Amino acid sequence: MSKVSVLVVDDASFIRDLVKKCLRNYFPGVRIEDAVNGKKAQALLAREAFDLVLCDWEMPEMSGLELLTWCRQQDNLKGMPFVMVTSRGDKENVVQAIQAGVSGYVSKPFTNEQLLTKVKQALHKVGKLDKIMSAPTKANSAFGNDSLSALTGGKAAQVATASTPAPAPAAAPVAAAPARGLLNNPPVKAPAAAPTAGRGQGQLRLSSGIQQCVIKALTLKEALLVVKRTDTLPQVLESSVLDMEQGDNAETARLNGYLHAIVAHEQSPDSEWLQLTFRFVDKDPQKLDYISRLIARGTAQKHFVPGA
Repeated sequence: MSKVSVLVVDDASFIRDLVKKCLRNYFPGVRIEDAVNGKKAQALLAREAFDLVLCDWEMPEMSGLELLTWCRQQDNLKGMPFVMVTSRGDKENVVQAIQAGVSGYVSKPFTNEQLLTKVKQALHKVGKLDKIMSAPTKANSAFGNDSLSALTGGKAAQVATASTPAPAPAAAPVAAAPARGLLNNPPVKAPAAAPTAGRGQGQLRLSSGIQQCVIKALTLKEALLVVKRTDTLPQVLESSVLDMEQGDNAETARLNGYLHAIVAHEQSPDSEWLQLTFRFVDKDPQKLDYISRLIARGTAQKHFVPGA
């Protein structure tokens, strides 16, 4: 019996590894190939048969939407399941993907359960689910702490905060944040009724919810963020999305990444504030140029006073 084949397409190696680990844990018999952008994926699809494509939207050379459009124009790929895995979770983007023929949509950041649900739905529609489920599965390891387990093999990572409680179970899927001038779209003014974030502020989207944050420092590789502590603590290596709001026009860059380090902002075990190191995984030249301009403008907060 031939294996079910899946193609994972994303310019961020961290996300590709995350998705592949999740699929292999839950579907031990799956065959997985990956590509760093739409062009590389197009070349693979032209010479190999795949049962499912899991694809990012924003990538250099050829975007996920362009790849999807091309696939639907090919006679042999018209019915192939194509699931978009992207931080573009806004209504207009979802509608655009549906019109192009997408089979499913997963918004970043995602939990393993959310990803696997879409994969199973897509494979069921084309009669491939029973084939991939015939081998013994490792469902428990696939769901353990989501992205943390996917990278550490189920071993708990140590969060660098003193006397912090264990993370609570993941909450419901995060609601999509409203579009406010994504980097790949023209900048727009924030609605008058909505609170406008000041310079050096943004939103951090985690699987447990959305948190407002202050950007304390910024480089081309990472951002140092300060967030208010909540009942559900973020996790080291957790996949997340940072919406950076800068400038008078509320220009926003939506950046994919993961939490590299977490420490208490104050020297106290019951610190009300946390300091997070957010590592970027995006390689998009346009986004890197945007970050460079922010650094040159010096818009990140130099100092942070809790409660200010």
